[in-house]
Amino acid sequence: MSTTVNTSLSIKSNSFKNNEAIPSKYCCDGLNVNPQLYIDELPENAKSLAIIVKDPDARNGDYCHWIVWNVPLKNTIKENSSPGIEGRNSKGENKYAGPCPPNVIHHYHFQIFALDTKLSSLPPSSNEKELITAMQNHVIAKGELIGLYEKTECH
Repeated sequence: MSTTVNTSLSIKSNSFKNNEAIPSKYCCDGLNVNPQLYIDELPENAKSLAIIVKDPDARNGDYCHWIVWNVPLKNTIKENSSPGIEGRNSKGENKYAGPCPPNVIHHYHFQIFALDTKLSSLPPSSNEKELITAMQNHVIAKGELIGLYEKTECH
């Protein structure tokens, strides 16, 4: 993204800490629902939020697990929710697809972007690349929470 972001959002979850294991509840071996996320330090001039969850350790490069935009400004993204317009993940589905790696640890980046606008012209058929293009020059703050997951940890 070519936008210079001067402000950081603080992203946390009550389900896992940064760079620690994601519980299987939020993965393909469990309920496969998104974890609750807490956002602090929202800029006053923000108009909406966007979410991208991806796995850069995937065999073919970044694998997008979830994209959402036009999320209303709020400090909590609830567990098992659809907080805005969901675009197509790498599976071609318009929903959250939890971590599901082969038997090695992967890193899952839960990124939240504060935008100075709503992305009203972006259709639900859009993918991560199209969302990133639409967000160019509109990102005013960004935060990230990284979770780890390895299928062998599941029961």
